[in-house]
Amino acid sequence: MTSLRDLGLSEYESRAYRSLLQTGPTTAKELSRTSDVPMGRIYDVLNSLETHNLIRSQTASRPKKYVAVEPETALDRLLENKRDELEEKITQYEDIATELEDKLETADPVDEPFWTAALGGDEAAELLVERIQAAEERVNFVAATTASYVDLDIVGEEIAEELEAAIERGVHVSILLHPNVVSQLPESVGRRYRYHLQNHSDFEVRVGEDVTATFALIDQGEVCIEVPHPTDASELFAIINLKDTEFAANVKSAFDPRWEEATELEL
Repeated sequence: MTSLRDLGLSEYESRAYRSLLQTGPTTAKELSRTSDVPMGRIYDVLNSLETHNLIRSQTASRPKKYVAVEPETALDRLLENKRDELEEKITQYEDIATELEDKLETADPVDEPFWTAALGGDEAAELLVERIQAAEERVNFVAATTASYVDLDIVGEEIAEELEAAIERGVHVSILLHPNVVSQLPESVGRRYRYHLQNHSDFEVRVGEDVTATFALIDQGEVCIEVPHPTDASELFAIINLKDTEFAANVKSAFDPRWEEATELEL
């Protein structure tokens, strides 16, 4: 069962607060009796509850009396305290991750082909986003059709956001689209293009009829290739990520002339 302990109170604090709700204004001695909190601990418990603004005290009375704030107010305050704690933890973890990013080093890449695959729209989108995040110099993104990771608003926006982040860290991004893709892109992606990316010097989008495959060429050393579903070409089956400099060079040699023939996108 859920309890006040789930929101940060100790067992004694929980007992004391619940008892005050039942008794109304009362003394520490009486509260110790009704709540089964030992007399040797009751004042520490009451001080803690006051610190959390869960009870109020009547200091003018002798002996001093205490009363609980309303449950709705108390729960809001406990929840706000938890939020503050979590935000502080998140900040700490972010600082740790930033520090570790500078300390963790990878070995020089081995020039040996390696491939992996992600099945289904969600996993494919996750793999594509991961590889965009790893890009250091250039991303050439080509789309012949709107696969499931593109035509969903939330995922399309996520990929667009990662491309924007790549540009901000100095990666040059070139996107080549078939005209059919342009008309089917989510409106959120169009807004990001118009208001955030269109005038960036490291970002280009062109449209060409001679676009027959969907893939991403990353740093001219790896390729993410879309594999359509064998029974429904409009559905994404998988994305294959292939790290192979020779294959990537062949892909680039096919990309370059199509890019030169394409026209600039106008939205």
